[in-house]
Amino acid sequence: MKFFIRLLFFIFGLSIMTFGVCMTIEVADIGVGAWDALNVALTEKVGLSVGKWVMIDGAVLVIVNSLLVRRRPDLLSLLTIIFIGSLVDFWLVTVFDLFTIEQFIAKLGMLLMGILIIGIGAAIYLQAKFPQSPIDNFMLAIKERLHVNLMTAKTLGEITALVPAFFLKGPISYGTIIITFTVGPAIQLFFPYFEKLMKKLQAKY
Repeated sequence: MKFFIRLLFFIFGLSIMTFGVCMTIEVADIGVGAWDALNVALTEKVGLSVGKWVMIDGAVLVIVNSLLVRRRPDLLSLLTIIFIGSLVDFWLVTVFDLFTIEQFIAKLGMLLMGILIIGIGAAIYLQAKFPQSPIDNFMLAIKERLHVNLMTAKTLGEITALVPAFFLKGPISYGTIIITFTVGPAIQLFFPYFEKLMKKLQAKY
């Protein structure tokens, strides 16, 4: 039963998180997150879907993370990033390809709501303690290597992706700055609540 609870947290959390990611991509003209700006830019410059580039980025980060923490590469995290990339493509095609948002206020609202949903989804799926995505492992590797808190580590990870996204002329704008400096705090905000919920469920079942 405990494994089933963890699995639910994992699937439900990633589904929520990727939905939030796609909400921000939907309003890309006001800026998307650093990693998404990089993936959107690569899609426009090279081809392949955004989700496919999520997977490719993840494969590269598996090696980077291994070097940062000086341990063997977490190859199981590749399964997680494949799932995430597939969900991103799924949401973009089945939901967000069906409409467009024109008004600025609506776009800003979509961006802010997406950030909150990303924070909730990430906070949920991290409780499962299954192999995490290479991007989140990157955040945790930075936290471990530099001895900083989760919020700071997430922000540093976002900035790392921002540089190549800028040079590739990805959809970077003020929305990118908002995402870069608020996703970390959003995860930090919701993490303790879902951590308590997981412990409560694990103790009960």
